[in-house]
Amino acid sequence: MSVILKKAGLEMTVRRIMNPNVVYLTPDDTATRAARLLARHNIGVLPVCSEDGRLRGIVTDRDIALRCVAFDNPADETKLRDIMTRGIVTVAPDDEISYAAKLMATEQIRRLPVVENNKVIGMLSLADIAQRESFHSEVSSTLTEITMPKHKFKR
Repeated sequence: MSVILKKAGLEMTVRRIMNPNVVYLTPDDTATRAARLLARHNIGVLPVCSEDGRLRGIVTDRDIALRCVAFDNPADETKLRDIMTRGIVTVAPDDEISYAAKLMATEQIRRLPVVENNKVIGMLSLADIAQRESFHSEVSSTLTEITMPKHKFKR
């Protein structure tokens, strides 16, 4: 972003548009509890954090379906530590939104945990970015990148 925009205070940071109301679970919580929270809050991802708020992974509705239900594991006995996705890509609250959008495109993800001092303080979704008119081209580009396969299959 240009120096002029930064000096004018017009840079768009993740902090300005992230959702600060984070619902999270611990690795000892169950897939059933995660599924109920996903449904109750109408969301597709939950951070999995240690008791002190440090990010350990994420769990999605897809994780529950593919890593628990598909293998006939009882959801009320399956711990999130066994099905969560690890090695999560994150952003900082003071990162620029354009950087977050490029990261989403590169990693082919739609949601990013926002981490500050090693703790989750928010979530940023592609929808959050899409609500800003000035970022419609980034959203379009990001969606294209997310939906395209990363690797081409050889015949």
